[in-house]
Amino acid sequence: MPSEVKYPWGDDRRFNSYAGYFRKIFGHRVQKVTVNAGFTCPNRDGTLGTGGCTFCDNAAFTPSYCMKGEDVAWQIKEGISFHRNRYRRAGSYLVYFQSFSNTYAPLDTLRDIYSRALAVPGVEGIIVGTRPDCIDDEKLDYLADLAKNKYVAIEYGVESCRDETLRNINRGHDFACARTAIEKTASRGIHTGAHFILGLPGETDRMLLDGAGTINSLPLTSVKFHQLQIFKGTAMSRQWEDEPGNFHFKSIEEYIALFAQILRRLRPDLIIERFASEAPPRYHAGPNWGLVRNDRLLSMLEQYLEVHDYHQGQLL
Repeated sequence: MPSEVKYPWGDDRRFNSYAGYFRKIFGHRVQKVTVNAGFTCPNRDGTLGTGGCTFCDNAAFTPSYCMKGEDVAWQIKEGISFHRNRYRRAGSYLVYFQSFSNTYAPLDTLRDIYSRALAVPGVEGIIVGTRPDCIDDEKLDYLADLAKNKYVAIEYGVESCRDETLRNINRGHDFACARTAIEKTASRGIHTGAHFILGLPGETDRMLLDGAGTINSLPLTSVKFHQLQIFKGTAMSRQWEDEPGNFHFKSIEEYIALFAQILRRLRPDLIIERFASEAPPRYHAGPNWGLVRNDRLLSMLEQYLEVHDYHQGQLL
């Protein structure tokens, strides 16, 4: 690939990459370390419901070193050790609070957990995964204060821009709730991310392409996309067994072709954190891509973009 700068984000990749974003901020490779701080979710503890979202199985995405019940600082140190062996170039680390809803607790509890994470040597900041209905002004003000001295990002599970889909997956909030949370977070200068699932039942390719315009209208820093995956024991796995005709799974090639068209419709300043995901085969209940790793998927996407001369924001 040519070395000269070609695109608005300042490098020659055909999309605004997460790795490039961190190199600009920190000047070196930064590695995320995932922890499980023992939070739950209002869609599981009875506040909104007890079954959770129909697709949800956090274990499918939880690293082996990330163990509920273990001290957060211990998990971080284990994670740093793991990543030092795998990614020797990492210069510092960000703690990713991933499992369930990581703002779903009193503010004093959050202060204690986040401060312990930030006190670990080598930690430059935190990324907090949560739901749009698990945030409030007091928590946002606290996180904005933290962000004055450390990197702080909030990543909201949005999943879909369509209220009908959100109801069908038992999400427990509508899209307006997500928009409000994102706007309040971004207005405080906090890095704001959102997660979407591509291919949920009832959503067509045309809906997903049109959804890019809705995503562009949100004051997001970054976006993360995953293909639909069905995991054993979830409500969605039972739905798939009962009504398989409601599900339309794509091959890797079909998914990359669809995502490329979405990418061409996304505004250039949006950081693309991820466009697909992997999970151990033992968790899968439906059709899946097997053992194809994320780095291979990324290589396939980049090759596809190069062959077709596509890039992010091309159709805007």
